[in-house]
Amino acid sequence: MKISKRDALAWFEFFSALPLDEEIMTKQQEIVYDTFVQIEEAINLRNNVLMSNIKGLKSFKNRTIFVGNEKHFPMGCRSCLSGSGLSAVRKTNVCNLACKFCYNFGELDEIPPIGEGMWEIGGTKFYERDIDLLLSIQEKPTGIAYVYLEPFMEIEKYYSVIKKFSEAKIHQHLYTNGTLATEENLKALGEAGLDEIRFNLGASGCSDKVIENIAIAKKFIKYVGIETPMTPDFFEDFFNKKEAICNTGIDFINCAELHLNANNIGNYSGEKMYISRMGYISPIWSRELTLKFMKIADDENWDFVVHDCSNDTKFARGLNLGSKVGGWFGKSQYACEFDRIPYEVFLPILRDDSFKFVSEEDLPDGYKLGQIVF
Repeated sequence: MKISKRDALAWFEFFSALPLDEEIMTKQQEIVYDTFVQIEEAINLRNNVLMSNIKGLKSFKNRTIFVGNEKHFPMGCRSCLSGSGLSAVRKTNVCNLACKFCYNFGELDEIPPIGEGMWEIGGTKFYERDIDLLLSIQEKPTGIAYVYLEPFMEIEKYYSVIKKFSEAKIHQHLYTNGTLATEENLKALGEAGLDEIRFNLGASGCSDKVIENIAIAKKFIKYVGIETPMTPDFFEDFFNKKEAICNTGIDFINCAELHLNANNIGNYSGEKMYISRMGYISPIWSRELTLKFMKIADDENWDFVVHDCSNDTKFARGLNLGSKVGGWFGKSQYACEFDRIPYEVFLPILRDDSFKFVSEEDLPDGYKLGQIVF
């Protein structure tokens, strides 16, 4: 089917009014899936036009796109997209900020602790003393990432663990909002052996203090970059301080396509959304802004990589990880993050008269409103 936008809207208004515990029928599921494909096809067409205008667009192993000198393409992303995946190391369950795009928005005071003196690696709890055992038994990953809220809340606990993985020659990168970084703790991270640090500059609204900390980090840590969900706020804030940010000596900017879950989707109520491969739900402006951002970077020949960390990239990441952990052909962890599809969030795009489907057909008999018997 190539459902029309008018029919898709009528059906999604119906689905949005259903009780939360009411399941839809198989034919109705066909209508949902066809609508999602229609929306995604139109979004991809628009994004392809934007990409065609970026003269210096490059591909990393046909798995993601970027602009800039490939030698600056992040080592952590290389591990994620072509190495043995990216193993998450978790320690800190608290944060000093509450960003509207955070996947834990609204539950930041309820995040369970890892455990005193413990670390979570690959979903398993370890004491620091267990890391030697882990390294002696399992194959070393090409890279690990320190994630799970704000590590600088207790950064002194990280140094000895970073040193262990550095001695094992595993590439390590760490995410931070940068507001609690200092010259002292950044130097300590570098001395411990941290290879790469990524600042979520959008978390602080591109604050001058964090921009200064990015420049300081570059003195002690080999690879320094920015990784932020691409939002209209970040786009505007960045260009208000472009010169200062570009002069920090960064190696890369990862423009993450914002995808939403049950915690943060309410913060973007009324925005036009799409769903990528029946998986991540995102506002349509996120990747569009990234591609506009990349064109400016390419036109102005910025001296660092700007990477499109899109839903397409996340899909490639899932396939790569599946291949590295003995998964069957096609195995991936990429999936929708909602137990029940929030039909109502797709109403704004279906009600937008300026948004057109690429091609449309009348619904066949048996699929029109009033023809499906319950």
